[in-house]
Amino acid sequence: MPSSVPAAAPSPLPAAGELRLCGLAAVRARFQRDPGSFQRLYFDAATGRKIGVLCRVLAQAKRIYRQVGGDELERIAGSVHHGGIVAVVTPAVVRPVTAEIVAGWAREGARALLLEGIGNAHNLGAIVRTVAFLGVPYLVLAGDTAAAQPNDAAHRVAEGGFEHVALWRTADLPGLIRQLRAAGGEVIGAATRGGAMRPGARPPGRAVRAVVLGNEEQGLSAATAAACSQRVTLPGSGRVESLNVSVAAALMIWEYLHDNE
Repeated sequence: MPSSVPAAAPSPLPAAGELRLCGLAAVRARFQRDPGSFQRLYFDAATGRKIGVLCRVLAQAKRIYRQVGGDELERIAGSVHHGGIVAVVTPAVVRPVTAEIVAGWAREGARALLLEGIGNAHNLGAIVRTVAFLGVPYLVLAGDTAAAQPNDAAHRVAEGGFEHVALWRTADLPGLIRQLRAAGGEVIGAATRGGAMRPGARPPGRAVRAVVLGNEEQGLSAATAAACSQRVTLPGSGRVESLNVSVAAALMIWEYLHDNE
């Protein structure tokens, strides 16, 4: 596999404002959606035989692509879980949700998953993969800067899911929930205990347009829980306290958002 090697090549490691995508699924998904975001590409010999078209496009754009050894690829990825390929890309911008955006969601009858303070980037990536798999178009992140962000680890676990989900941000999740309800949709909150509904039941009247999940330890904040139309507690055997939040997300999406036209 040929490689593009300029006289003064920049560091393969990501700089500020750059993101590492690991694994062929994630790299191909980003390439299909936004090839212009690629800054540099590194891969092992086996993977290099699968990405000829991608390399040709990068060559035309005068972007770096290079076959490297396993140790070097691990260093670039910052992980042993690189899947044979690492792309250094410009990350997508996460935009704030506005009243106009909410009105647009209402007009199209869109569905959304809202996340409050998810703390673990691997959980965020697993949730995004589920959201993409089940076809929920919008995902909203809420919480302070300590909450998980769409970083390298989240993208690695998501397996390309970020490229199929529109990601938004809000500083006022209870306010956003009230806007969604005022625009004609029900918003269901996942509660670790004390939920008023059980899975399989749906609130009467308007369709469910959003589901909310909270932090892995604390769950939903009191203000967010109070803003929801209803709260659901997933019943279990009682042998363990709760589900992983990514599994809870899958169950809630299936019950309330999947194919809910």
